[in-house]
Amino acid sequence: MNTKKNFLVLMVFLLAMHKGFAQDSLALDHVYSLKECVDIALKNNADVNKTELLMENSKVSSTLAKANMYPFLSGQINHGLSTGRSIDPFTNTYINQNLSTANFNVDASLALWNAGAIKNNIKANNLGYEASRMDLQQQKDNTTISVILAYLQVLNNQEQLNAAIQQADVTRKQVERLEVLNKDGAVAPGTYYDTKGQLANDEMNVIALKNALETSRLTLTQLMNVLYAPDLKVEKINIGNNLALYDGSSRQIYNEALQNLALVKAVDLRKESADKTVKSARGQMFPTLSLNGGVGTNYSSAATTANLLSTSDVRTDDYVLGDAGKLYVYTPQSQYSYPKISYGSQWTNNFNTYVNIGLRIPILNGLQSKSRLNNARIDVKRTELEAKTTKTLLQQAVEQAYLNMNTAYERYEKLQTQVQDFAESFRGAEVKFNEGAITSVDYLIIKNSFDRSNINLIAAKYDYILRTKILDFYQGRLQL
Repeated sequence: MNTKKNFLVLMVFLLAMHKGFAQDSLALDHVYSLKECVDIALKNNADVNKTELLMENSKVSSTLAKANMYPFLSGQINHGLSTGRSIDPFTNTYINQNLSTANFNVDASLALWNAGAIKNNIKANNLGYEASRMDLQQQKDNTTISVILAYLQVLNNQEQLNAAIQQADVTRKQVERLEVLNKDGAVAPGTYYDTKGQLANDEMNVIALKNALETSRLTLTQLMNVLYAPDLKVEKINIGNNLALYDGSSRQIYNEALQNLALVKAVDLRKESADKTVKSARGQMFPTLSLNGGVGTNYSSAATTANLLSTSDVRTDDYVLGDAGKLYVYTPQSQYSYPKISYGSQWTNNFNTYVNIGLRIPILNGLQSKSRLNNARIDVKRTELEAKTTKTLLQQAVEQAYLNMNTAYERYEKLQTQVQDFAESFRGAEVKFNEGAITSVDYLIIKNSFDRSNINLIAAKYDYILRTKILDFYQGRLQL
């Protein structure tokens, strides 16, 4: 019975764990737009979420740096019990008894001048926070461009598949026509079997493109971090048949990227933050002027007060000699009671305050201040190198992307002309083949050339669009 119960508990736990780590599912029979795909990816992307948490950490650091401008305020309450010989805090003398004590203190300190160390530290942390915001934006842009490219790849494969299906349908109709003629002996068997073999090639091409489409869908769903949906439907984008050459030179695109790309802004902000950190570290090597103050009170269970009860004259051993002999000296003697002073009375009576201005001069602290300054200077050089490297790599990437875009456009233009030429050639060849004026070999050569040019044109069109989107990405103007 216990084994069965433990098994049920284990199953419930595993189901709960599975639910906690399960990916989102896409809605069935819904056509997803590009914006919807990007929004889902930004919501689910682990790198975006991690970068957002890093940004929140930077925000906390920025808030802490600003808090250093405010006074430091602390309170302290101590209650204690001692036995045996100890010092009475009320009289500051030794006593030998059970003693309970209490201390209450509130202290405050405000830095009046510290050579700009706090102010520059605030600026450094603010710039670091802004840099982390740019990191988050860059991560979102990276995810967005990846989803856009994957989305366009799905459309590309879908369009190629549709074209391949149409090409197979054309061949299938020819096979059906030739099959009837072959049965009647009205056509050479070789012509029929050549065309039938071509149909098999077309159908294998359809299978290959179906696999490519499913692969691109898988890539898109992985970027969206959702469960794979074989029937994922995406909304078509109005691309048009006549694409224009991308506007702008590589130099213009690079200059735009320097102004708009979050990646560049992040490295520049980190360089500025490093400069402010150097100034803050240098300020810590100067004296610090501060204003200090506080209030406090205390309590002691041994504290008592003396109350006069009565006064009487008491003879002492001292005397004076007179005519009558010894005359003893009398002195007044008072009787007191010593009641305990109450907690509330001691709270009021022992209340004290203090205020002072202090100057802290760093003389020797194990080279900590100098080491911080040297490390800050090294960080400046590192951020300068990082900024320079980032901009150099960006320039190289833009130049390569621009070259790829021009090549893709030239290929697209050539293929447009080729498709038009092959379309005319195939139209005439189909008429001649149906009339028996050309052989199946000639017909299939022309058809294959026409089919291949159609597929290549679709691929070239989307390749060019992908290249333009990459250039848009570098300029920080992605549009969904």
